[in-house]
Amino acid sequence: MKKLIIIVAIVGTLLAPLSILAVQPDEVLSNPVLEQRARAISSNLRCLVCQNQSIDESDAPLARDLRLIVRERLVSGDTDSEVYDFVVARYGEFVLLNPVFAGHTIFLWVATPVILIASLIMLGIFAVRSRNARTASPDLSADEARILEQLRNG
Repeated sequence: MKKLIIIVAIVGTLLAPLSILAVQPDEVLSNPVLEQRARAISSNLRCLVCQNQSIDESDAPLARDLRLIVRERLVSGDTDSEVYDFVVARYGEFVLLNPVFAGHTIFLWVATPVILIASLIMLGIFAVRSRNARTASPDLSADEARILEQLRNG
């Protein structure tokens, strides 16, 4: 058991640098306020190559291009919402890690809770039916009842 813990610790230590943000030193802005805004925006934009990582975490060339676009827009004076609007106009809403709450995305926001509640109701119905099926005694014919009584009495 101790060997397993040591192996897991070593592997975790070796893999830890892989989880560091992918922002390269040449991408970092000299203005710390703009850099902080760029990081906040980048952490909310999806890497279109990786799809489950933000562009801040991804090493993909497209993610780097998007990080540079975000920084260029901020340096040129765009607000955060203008940067988001520019990227969404160029790549579509899929680029947002958190979809917008609007009429065309309502299904994304409502479907999960509805499916969860429906599943819990169905599970409850099946559990009640199963319990009732186990506790209900079957109707026996007179011959079956007599045989059962004979078996009980030996």
